[in-house]
Amino acid sequence: MAVQRVTVDLSRYPDLVMILLGMRVNALTGLRTLMGFGPRIATAVKAMPDGLLSHETFLWSLVPPHAGIRQYWRDFASLEAWARSTPHREWWARFLRDSGGTGFWHETYFIQGGVESVFDDVLQPIGLLRFADRIPARGAMFSARQRVRAVNAEAFRGDPDLPPAVAENELDVPGA
Repeated sequence: MAVQRVTVDLSRYPDLVMILLGMRVNALTGLRTLMGFGPRIATAVKAMPDGLLSHETFLWSLVPPHAGIRQYWRDFASLEAWARSTPHREWWARFLRDSGGTGFWHETYFIQGGVESVFDDVLQPIGLLRFADRIPARGAMFSARQRVRAVNAEAFRGDPDLPPAVAENELDVPGA
C-alpha cells in the first residue's frame, strides 16, 4: 500500500512560534511538583488563550520522569501576553524562587528565524544545551524577549521594550 503523504500550508501563519517545554524530576520532591503542574496546565490551555493554536503533552522519559509540552502560537506577542497573565506569571515567579526538585527548560522557535531558550536547574544537558555554549540567563539575557532580540533583532525591530513577566529583582535568589 502506498504511503499517503501530506504537508501543510503555513501562509496564514507568517509569525508562527513553536515552543517546546520540559520539566524533569531532579529529586524525589520533584515528583510532587511535576504531578502538580499537570492539572494546572490542562486547565489553563482548556481556556484556549488567544493565539494558542495547538497544545500537546508527551513524555520525554520515565527514568528520570521528564514530561514535555509542544505548543504552536499564532505569534510571539500572543505567547508573551499569556506568559505575563495569571496564572502563568504566578507559577513562573514561584518556580524561579524554588524549582521544587525539578528542572525546567524551554526552546522557542520562530518561523521568521531565530531561537531562544532557557534552562533552569537542568542537571543533565538536553536539546540546545547539549552542544551550544552556556550563557548565564541574567541581565540582558533574563527574559525571552531579550534573548530572542539577541538572536533575531530584525524580526523584532519596532516591538516595544517590555519588562520581563517576572523581573530579576523580584526574586529572592542569591545573585539575581
